[in-house]
Amino acid sequence: MRAHYRAEGLLEEDLAPTPYGQFLRWFEEAVAAGLYEPNAMVVSTADERGRPSSRTVLLKRFDESGFVFFTNHLSRKGREIEVNPYVSLLFPWHAIARQVIVSGRAERVGRDETAAYFRTRPHGSQLGAWASDQSAPLESRAELDRAYRELAARYPETERVPVPPHWGGYRVVARTVEFWQGRENRLHDRLRYVRAGAGPGEGAVWTVERLAP
Repeated sequence: MRAHYRAEGLLEEDLAPTPYGQFLRWFEEAVAAGLYEPNAMVVSTADERGRPSSRTVLLKRFDESGFVFFTNHLSRKGREIEVNPYVSLLFPWHAIARQVIVSGRAERVGRDETAAYFRTRPHGSQLGAWASDQSAPLESRAELDRAYRELAARYPETERVPVPPHWGGYRVVARTVEFWQGRENRLHDRLRYVRAGAGPGEGAVWTVERLAP
């Protein structure tokens, strides 16, 4: 099974000054192209022995300070981030022959930021954050459904659901961001921003290198 990529190339002079600016360009183009959930990304973590694990989550916001997602801190990814904060993000935009790969360090966002986002979630999703002991073994589906029904009875639509103390956001502060553009004959364009010198945020200094496909 093989696809032939015939997209236009990606040149250094066409890049935005920062990877976050370039990501915004490509993200808007992915949305305009009608991709299903273009904010879906594969988050890869590793435990204290370097054994990796991956899963798909949704990017909820990004700016010059990093890429933010929310999850249960006691989940497998949450536990692994606590012992090894270095993670990788992958945006697999296959339909437009593009990928974005982020490598960086994950850090918890503040509780105020977590609470503000939690309030925007649908009521059922708020209950779900309490009902699911994410990544823990379950005896059956019935156990999960029962926990959700009990929470729904305790917190009807008219009641405010408290923010779980074990649930919150992570901001991935990028160290490198690679933009991959598929090209003919497998001679793809790969341009990678590398943070140098200054720390994260608007003061960061970025260099760009081209990688062999």
